[in-house]
Amino acid sequence: MEQAIIGDIQRLSVELAVTDEDVRDSQRLRHRVFVEEMGAASDGIQDGIERDYYDEFCHHLIVRDQATGEVVASTRILTDTQARLAGGFYSENEFDMTAILGIPGRVMEIGRTCVHPDYRNGGTIGLLWSGLARFMDINRFGHLIGCASISMQDGGIQARAILDKLRGKHLSPEDRRVVPRLPLPESIPALSGELRMPPLLKAYMRLGAQICGEPCWDPAFGTADVFVLLDVDNLHRRYYRHFIERQQGADIDTVRYAKLAAA
Repeated sequence: MEQAIIGDIQRLSVELAVTDEDVRDSQRLRHRVFVEEMGAASDGIQDGIERDYYDEFCHHLIVRDQATGEVVASTRILTDTQARLAGGFYSENEFDMTAILGIPGRVMEIGRTCVHPDYRNGGTIGLLWSGLARFMDINRFGHLIGCASISMQDGGIQARAILDKLRGKHLSPEDRRVVPRLPLPESIPALSGELRMPPLLKAYMRLGAQICGEPCWDPAFGTADVFVLLDVDNLHRRYYRHFIERQQGADIDTVRYAKLAAA
């Protein structure tokens, strides 16, 4: 378990869920963020829980406020091994991933990443990434994939502007592109106000990730989902030191992580 002090009194810790209640705590946070805040209409919504088919195949990484016991950030990890048991990665429902599935080495997918509105700061996101970095390092994953979501509440104006901005510097090579199964509408007006980059997408880009083509429109969640690929060998050195080399001395429960090495 790794801990960090945020402000004067809030102590946060990051760990993998080990009990069903841990997983439900993550699913409750997902309900708060995706359903209550964003208006998602997922089929797996009931009793303040947001769940889906893939949850039982995933490892769930959670950040807790130790002062309250509340889960304040979470993401789920679907490894390549578990994806085969699940019938594929979650992102395959949204994209033709043929080019990505041919990448050599181990691949893991993260998804349903969310942060409590009161904890949306660099410290919380950084701690979540530290847990992910530790998992990747111990289990020797070479690539991380996932979808970063942009709200479509404005009809896609922000999504289109963000993609236009990222395309020049962060677009993957042609042989690492995905194809959305439901592209965004073509008739989206130009942005006239301020561009607002989602924190998760911004974190991906700072780490050296690439976007792999056009986003997929997810009507159930009301988002434009951008497929992101992170090659560990291409991590920006500053963030490599921050998120991975630092883990050699971090107080994370290494035994708990190491038990998942074959998963």
